[in-house]
Amino acid sequence: MSRTVYQFDVVVVGAGHAGTEAAMAAARLGAKTALLTMNCDTVGQMSCNPAIGGVAKGQIVREIDALGGIMGEVIDETGIQFRMLNRGKGPAMHSPRAQADKKAYQFAVKWRVEQQENLTLKQEMAEGILVEDGKVVGIRVRGNAEYRCRALVITTGTFLQAIMHTGEAKTSGGRAGEGTTGTLSDSLRELGFELERFKTGTPARLNGRTIDFSKVECQPGDSVPQPFSFLTEKIEQPQMDCYLTQTNEKVHDLIRDNLSRAPMYSGQINSTGPRYCPSIEDKVVRFSDKNSHQIFLEPEGRNTTEYYCNGISTSLPRDVQDEMIRNIIGLENAEIMRYGYAVEYDFAPPTQLNATMETQQVTGLYFAGQINGTTGYEEAAGQGLLAGANAALKVAGMEALVLDRNQAYLGVLIDDLITKGVDEPYRMFTSRAEYRLLLRHDNADRRLTPIGIRHGLVCKTRTKRYEQHEDAIRSALSVLQSNRHQGTTLEEWLRRPEIGWPELYEMSSAIAELELPPAAEYQVVIETKYAGYIRRQMADIERQKKVEHVRIPDTFDYHAVAQLRREAQEKLTQIRPDNLGQASRISGITPADIAVLVLCLKDPNRIVI
Repeated sequence: MSRTVYQFDVVVVGAGHAGTEAAMAAARLGAKTALLTMNCDTVGQMSCNPAIGGVAKGQIVREIDALGGIMGEVIDETGIQFRMLNRGKGPAMHSPRAQADKKAYQFAVKWRVEQQENLTLKQEMAEGILVEDGKVVGIRVRGNAEYRCRALVITTGTFLQAIMHTGEAKTSGGRAGEGTTGTLSDSLRELGFELERFKTGTPARLNGRTIDFSKVECQPGDSVPQPFSFLTEKIEQPQMDCYLTQTNEKVHDLIRDNLSRAPMYSGQINSTGPRYCPSIEDKVVRFSDKNSHQIFLEPEGRNTTEYYCNGISTSLPRDVQDEMIRNIIGLENAEIMRYGYAVEYDFAPPTQLNATMETQQVTGLYFAGQINGTTGYEEAAGQGLLAGANAALKVAGMEALVLDRNQAYLGVLIDDLITKGVDEPYRMFTSRAEYRLLLRHDNADRRLTPIGIRHGLVCKTRTKRYEQHEDAIRSALSVLQSNRHQGTTLEEWLRRPEIGWPELYEMSSAIAELELPPAAEYQVVIETKYAGYIRRQMADIERQKKVEHVRIPDTFDYHAVAQLRREAQEKLTQIRPDNLGQASRISGITPADIAVLVLCLKDPNRIVI
């Protein structure tokens, strides 16, 4: 029987947050792109929490937006509550977050995918990767068909060899009501990839009609919501409230009494789960001194009464979940619409990747999202954008897009993955970024949009908006430096803690004449007030660059360097860092190892290359 063959430049497998950003990025760069998904009705679906952003994650969304991605625009369009987290802290810690109308978000993503030039959406079940002479040439799908391509991006999320657990019950699938992609794991292993197992989980969803909201604490959104996308002028749709309740000792006792029926404690699940988003079983065991744990009741949309119970992710049996909910204040009569469950899935340790997200084993094959051991929509989307862009750039024979740690949280994310690997599902935090004062959410466009323009990722509208923004900032800074009040420049006045833009407005008519947009005003104030700290971080970056960007040849033979410890030889050979900076961040690599490499790179005669 003859096989049907389709021809594309780039093929993306999986249409979640990583896959949609990957496919959109590749298509924007002019690559003929196919996006394959098991179900066209779940493109861009939020499998777990109906929210975008949060601490450090909000910064990532703004970086995705600055590079032309769609996540920021979609959440601005479909968000039902917006909040700026950590307002009481410094600007480096401010992080936007928004609740989404879950279905509206999904449909908005799908609509953009369907409208994107150069992009074809197809419902297919991927079964095997096609490789010739070490290069990817396509993917085989169910139904005796092949999609031939020059670059392939795998973004399978939690669907690789996935098993769902609710108590003793086990079901094949990566998400409730859906299947799994078992044969793809076999294909990856045959190609020489190492695969391991992680687990994640999700809580019960409740019928809001049966929640007693008079007993729980209301949590409204910000009165003036902050958009995610730099293209969004303002958020105009009405917001919805979230609510807060908590567990109690009766609930904790119930959980302790049933730990033997919890898959994580019965031995049914042996894989590692996310440290920073633990199940309620884990919380009760690990934090036994706590009498309660918060539960955030979050609406899943404007046209549904379904509520997500953020904080009580669980894989306990149904009967235990029923009783647990009945013992929580405000939920005494609540009806569970969907039960919580855990899901185990295969992932490929990310030390098998290069900085471009291309695999070391197979040329033209890229991984993005949870297949790399990460967790979270935002981390997945950021990886997808970079993987899709680099796949298209490789096909076109153009320079790859690689972000440094001092340029973006996305740079920190990728560098952490490929140099350190993961021993638990990776989640981004501001503490992971050593230059977080420079990597604020508010200046993501100033940091990354020029890079997006250079690589062809950014549309003309965004380019024009960015240029206007920069012109406004330059004009304002010039006014601050050239105008004085009582013999002191306005710039010096603004550096004082008690002086803000309104005070400058009163001091000088030149400020009033500027008519500065709020976003530009904020940038001028932050850049001026924190100028000393920013200069210090920039100086640190310049010092680091002297070593950071010393490149290591692809053919460098670490085993030929007798002065390197055996552990260093093995880890450096496995990970193949691009430069000394990456090498220095590999777990187990010491300053002495780097000193040896510096000497060898200065004098190639010391080693065999």
